[in-house]
Amino acid sequence: MTLLKPSSLEPSNLSQPRFHESASAQVQGRAQYIDDLPLVEGTLHAAPLMSPLANAQLHSLDPHATLNAPGVVGVVTPEDIPGDPLLATFVHDEPVFAGTHLMHVGQVMGLVIARSHSQARKAARQMRVQATAQTPLLNARQALQANSFVLPKVTVQRGDVQGALATAAHRLQGTLDIGAQEHFYLESQIAYAIPQENGHWLIHCSTQHPGEVQHWVAHALHIPLSQVRVVCRRMGGGFGGKETQAGHLAVWAALAAHKFGRPVKMRLDRGDDMLITGKRHPFSHDWQVGFDDKGRVLGLDSVQLVHCGHSADLSGPVADRAIFHTDNAYYLSDLAITSHRCKTHTQSHTAFRGFGGPQGVLLIETVMGDVARHLGLDALDVRLANLYGIGERDTTPYGMKVEDNILQALMQQLAERCDYRARRQALLTWNDNHTVLKKGLALTPVKFGISFTATQFNQAGAVVSVYTDGSVRVNHGGTEMGQGLHTKVCGLVARVLGLPADQVHASASDTDQVANASATAASSGTDLNGRAAENAALQVRQNIACCIARHDDCKPESVRFEQGQVISPARNRSFSEAVQYAYSQRVQLWSDGFYATPKIHYDRKTLTGRPFYYFAYGAACSEVAIDTLTGEYRVLRTDILHDVGHSLHPEIDIGQIEGGFAQGLGWLTTEELVWNVKGELLTKGASTYKIPTATDMPAQLNIDLWHEANREDNVGGSKAVGEPPFMLAISVYEALRDAIASTRPGNTPIHLDTPATPERVLGAILI
Repeated sequence: MTLLKPSSLEPSNLSQPRFHESASAQVQGRAQYIDDLPLVEGTLHAAPLMSPLANAQLHSLDPHATLNAPGVVGVVTPEDIPGDPLLATFVHDEPVFAGTHLMHVGQVMGLVIARSHSQARKAARQMRVQATAQTPLLNARQALQANSFVLPKVTVQRGDVQGALATAAHRLQGTLDIGAQEHFYLESQIAYAIPQENGHWLIHCSTQHPGEVQHWVAHALHIPLSQVRVVCRRMGGGFGGKETQAGHLAVWAALAAHKFGRPVKMRLDRGDDMLITGKRHPFSHDWQVGFDDKGRVLGLDSVQLVHCGHSADLSGPVADRAIFHTDNAYYLSDLAITSHRCKTHTQSHTAFRGFGGPQGVLLIETVMGDVARHLGLDALDVRLANLYGIGERDTTPYGMKVEDNILQALMQQLAERCDYRARRQALLTWNDNHTVLKKGLALTPVKFGISFTATQFNQAGAVVSVYTDGSVRVNHGGTEMGQGLHTKVCGLVARVLGLPADQVHASASDTDQVANASATAASSGTDLNGRAAENAALQVRQNIACCIARHDDCKPESVRFEQGQVISPARNRSFSEAVQYAYSQRVQLWSDGFYATPKIHYDRKTLTGRPFYYFAYGAACSEVAIDTLTGEYRVLRTDILHDVGHSLHPEIDIGQIEGGFAQGLGWLTTEELVWNVKGELLTKGASTYKIPTATDMPAQLNIDLWHEANREDNVGGSKAVGEPPFMLAISVYEALRDAIASTRPGNTPIHLDTPATPERVLGAILI
């Protein structure tokens, strides 16, 4: 029996408008999150005992006041861990609870268990800590001087960088400090651990990686993975912050439930969440560049200092991806990158949308802007001159050919659509005639690699079940955090079976259904799980087609599935009628599906190979106006042309582009995390940490999709859309620097660290 391939199916109906699968329940307040689940009888609540100091030697904890507080049942300490006292992280360097050395303010030392959340939280505040504090290391430059690292440094080199710098007609050097970013998901970290019979466990967890939560809990309880079931129906946002760090709460709740023999729920309040959990990695860049009279880069020497926090977490692969994206859209013939993974006394920084890519892209776009300014050239022309070529200048520093290159055509099309050249002339005239309000304009590209750089994660499984009434259920290893993954997967299954999308439903992500699932991350959720579900649906479709063909005396490939009908040369049947007949003939109406991304390979020792299946491309042109007296500014207009291949759901994809741009805008402009000299995070809530609002968005925002399908055989001809749009906001940062440049004569570089708050913009103007 020959199984049909997706490309042989009827014309796709994937781009037909349809609702997000949770939209109706969400707008009516009926969508259930973990905090909405009815509590099992006897449920207790956990709150964290948090370190008040960074880099301190712990002498003692006095629990007397805490244990005597109303509603308190007890405490959980390191002595209550039946398994490994270290979390089951890749590097195995992070304790479940802080030991005698307190690493950062907010590090969890243990738990208070009480009959209510508020009682546990209040009691935790009464714990008395005796400790001796030492001076903390709070940034990567301090850590580098102190030889403090979570991982060894990594170097990547191509060509003769020093020779290229020495012979270049022009040279520049500079620094760039990139700030952290808080995930600020609407639903804070939460887990609910419920003991089951025979030593088994049910864990409800708001996580992007149920399989890893299963691993961590089993590791801490010292039991087999098969005894832990992790379920996640949906998250109220993740953005990478729930890839590894959701596992902490699951482990803590499970340890408490294990000690007291009762279900335990643990939910972090916003302030506690921000104190405990990691952020987007801050980066400190030192760079040198050599270039010719046309602005073409001849050599780039980059030293990247990664602020990792107190443990490795995902800092290694995050720093690697920053290296992979330092080139962004540009061919760099002679390049040297040295990446230091620095250990500091702060939260352990973690995955965040883009996963290090934005920190690499921002560096090279800053360099391109400074090169153009130095030469007195239009920055767009300098960027175009450095783009990857087709058939030449087409290999990345890590040895992967850029085979699907649309950069030149995409950028030129955007420049024409947004009338870049005429607006540039109008802007120059404006700036010549105005002294207080100055305008800036920038068009920047994005080239973003799609796949997990850890090759083993590029696999997925799914199960599709067709019931005798014709309804369909799909379960896959991905998780839904609002990005529309379930909606797209259901649409793919509906296409295979020729059904309306609303006839296919997704169940909760569940480790009992799909084992060893990868994280929903790296923008690969639909690529992996969508193709796995499609493969499962194809098996079911083939089973039904063969059954109908035997009855109607025709070939299986002549049986079509269209618009809720199963059509053979002999007759038409409704899908439910065909299913009922197949059931009567004892035909299997469910199947599993599996998918492993082809072509990719990667050597972690040399950082060479093909780590990505394909690239997603995009470009944005932004115009800003700044007040030179205050540093305040507005984004006047942004035009975006983004490559999502053949869109599986244009409404969701455009929403992801707009949302990614908004989050990138916040990272670069308003979202500032501030630690004092003692290592205390001062920006712990919405009153002090400013995510972008509607008034921060461009007054005019135009988003268009690139017309071409993915050249690789990806699901539905689509491309990933979660992370790449985040970096489109770099156009705003470059437009701000362009506006600042108009306030001063000459061609000196514009130094502007991020976030580019009004204070920093004003400081750059006054230099």
